[in-house]
Amino acid sequence: MSDTRPQGQPDEAMVDLLIKQVTEGLSPAEQRALDVMDSELATAYLRDLERAAAGVTLAGSTGGEPLPEALSARIAQQAAEHFAAAEHSAQPSNVADLSEGRAAAAEKARVQPPLAPSPAPVRATRFGGYGWLAAAACLVLAIFGWVRSPPPLPPVAVVAPPPVAPPPPAQPAPPTAAEERAALLAKTDTLKIPLGATKDPAAAGVSGDVVWDPVTQRGFLHFAGLAPNDPAIHQYQIWIFDAGRDKRYPVDGGVFDVPANAGEVVIPIRASLMVRKPAAFAVTVEKPGGVVVSGREHVVALGATS
Repeated sequence: MSDTRPQGQPDEAMVDLLIKQVTEGLSPAEQRALDVMDSELATAYLRDLERAAAGVTLAGSTGGEPLPEALSARIAQQAAEHFAAAEHSAQPSNVADLSEGRAAAAEKARVQPPLAPSPAPVRATRFGGYGWLAAAACLVLAIFGWVRSPPPLPPVAVVAPPPVAPPPPAQPAPPTAAEERAALLAKTDTLKIPLGATKDPAAAGVSGDVVWDPVTQRGFLHFAGLAPNDPAIHQYQIWIFDAGRDKRYPVDGGVFDVPANAGEVVIPIRASLMVRKPAAFAVTVEKPGGVVVSGREHVVALGATS
């Protein structure tokens, strides 16, 4: 016959030997029989039975009085039910199932009314003679199973991620010289002066104008047909003639270059001094970096306010 005993449960012979070892001791032959059994399983159940025996001893220390007949019969019945369930269960149990079974047995022992005393003597089997000890073992195991169960984990606080700052808005591209010239032309105080070519050979085909704001001291040159230059050889330089200054010393407006195939160009004017009364604007060809005072040998564009 195959062994239908649940895994991890002792058989009847081991239970009998363990209970006898706890209550009255084993003979040498019985000890040898227990030694050949599953040592780990026997050790585990022996430890639980010893705890149960100690608990019953302490609980029953009432001056040597025997247990009441009703309580004795009730404990015997609960022990029989416990071992019958263990022997007929075909599924392996785990720690949680064992704990639930022990808790259910303890609850049943608490709420079940006392049984009426039976006139017939309790049968001297391992469920009768040692039933009270087995029932006590069930109660002790239930208590120990509850103590050994891991405590519930504390709630874990869910921390919201920090808000992600939106990316900064893209900076608009700075306006071009042509756009700034158009904005300057929209102002009412802005001067617009035509520029014409001179008799210098480098001025052939040059046309354009100058836009100047006396309030902000800002202005732009607009050219078409101005020949490209090599900055390593020469550069173009802007001059502003102020009616309140000596005509020999016009105000420097900065140097600039014309790239090849430029077509039309818009050049910002950077006056080095305050211009109170602009009278004329001129463009000359100078050495790289410009000069402080121009000899005006090569004037390529000229325009007057009146």
